[in-house]
Amino acid sequence: MYNANRPELSDLPSSAKLMQSTAIAAVAALVILITIIMPAEYGIDPSGVGELTGLKRMGEIKVSLAREAEEEAAAFVLPDNTATLAVPTPQAAVTPPTSTTPAGTRRDEMQVSLAPDQGTEIKVIAAKGTTIGYSWESSGGQVAFDVHGDSKDLNINYYSYSKGAAQVEEGSFVAEFDGNHGWYWRNRTPETVIITLKTSGTYTDIKHLE
Repeated sequence: MYNANRPELSDLPSSAKLMQSTAIAAVAALVILITIIMPAEYGIDPSGVGELTGLKRMGEIKVSLAREAEEEAAAFVLPDNTATLAVPTPQAAVTPPTSTTPAGTRRDEMQVSLAPDQGTEIKVIAAKGTTIGYSWESSGGQVAFDVHGDSKDLNINYYSYSKGAAQVEEGSFVAEFDGNHGWYWRNRTPETVIITLKTSGTYTDIKHLE
């Protein structure tokens, strides 16, 4: 049976070479951590490379999304498809609605100004079965939105119609119950945006919730 020749002791790397290789690997790992991982994952950019490559902005978005997810998790409780919607704390600038009521149908238009990471909502008061048409547009980039309803009288804290992220959105929905129904937006862009909302339907009122 053939056995491979064992290496001579002189062929094995010395302790000094092993320590040198370990040190080089540690330095390389540290460089990768500082120039790539920290900017991309945490938005921390001590070297300035992340700013040049765009990794810092990526990390800032990840941190913002993670923080927002934690806030939403703390604010929403989901028993039987209901939850408590967090009331946005920032004071959003709002333009009063304008409306007309031909044949009982309202048509309103409202504007709200949102700073970066700011959120707010507008809701209409409508009876079950009311069809509510709407269109809204952000003056900047995409914003996160959540179309939902609630009713204190019926003990419904949160009922979702749709959610996502967009710059322009248009559609309609039918109120599933008597109560408040509307839109929540959060500005995840680095610039202030203006949301313009147009609504129509036989709802009784429209309000901006700060």
